[in-house]
Amino acid sequence: MKYSIYQMDIVPGNPSENRRKVQEWMEEEVRNSNPDTIVLPELWTTAYTLDSLEQYADQNGEPSKSFLRELAKKLNVNIIGGSVTNKVDGKFYNSSFVYNRSGELVYEYDKVHLVPMLNEHNFLSVGKAVPEVFELEGVKMGVIICYDLRFPEVIRSLALEGAQVLHIVAEWPSARTSHWRYLQIARAIENQMYVVSCNRIGSYDGVSFCGNSMVINPWGDILLEGSESNEESLRVSLDLEKVIQVRNDVPIFSSRVPHLYKKEN
Repeated sequence: MKYSIYQMDIVPGNPSENRRKVQEWMEEEVRNSNPDTIVLPELWTTAYTLDSLEQYADQNGEPSKSFLRELAKKLNVNIIGGSVTNKVDGKFYNSSFVYNRSGELVYEYDKVHLVPMLNEHNFLSVGKAVPEVFELEGVKMGVIICYDLRFPEVIRSLALEGAQVLHIVAEWPSARTSHWRYLQIARAIENQMYVVSCNRIGSYDGVSFCGNSMVINPWGDILLEGSESNEESLRVSLDLEKVIQVRNDVPIFSSRVPHLYKKEN
């Protein structure tokens, strides 16, 4: 499966300009590289303008859902739609939408782990369900949002359900770049899956973001890594047979003894 990842800078509080940037990039990327799947970063419509949610957030997923749906159909490409701020029933969420080539919404997820260091909990509501497996072209996958990366139990549950690819959409700060890199490698190794991440660059409100979007194979090898500060397109093809091979070579899932593991409260 061929991927194109958009490591972009985000114009704060300007959804129309960010949609213009994404559409132009996506059209050019499909024309030149013909990917199967495109990945966008977290909060790509607004950046972290959380104190202006009433002004800039989507309403019940619109207009982002229509925007992504039409591009998926027009360009015949799957879209891991990053995430957007989204108002539903009077509450604001950090929401991710996934579309297939036909423009069908195959999965949506509201972020469940809110970042105290960026004050998300003061503005956003916690999602009602942890990430679940979805499929694109017969491949089982998952998507998490930024801070979710720090919670291995959520990602392990996706692996146990057969996920072969984990997508991470993020606005991860430069202050914790080493955590960003090492946690992704660990998640790939411990779950024997591909990790495909899309992080933004640039800065907002005194916080700089580290880029370093990555693709890591199930053995923990870094296949591709973006720069720290440049807008760029990252392209890679995933050999999904590698997941089967690694899981056969080191059979961690059949070695588990969950009946002996301490239950959490």
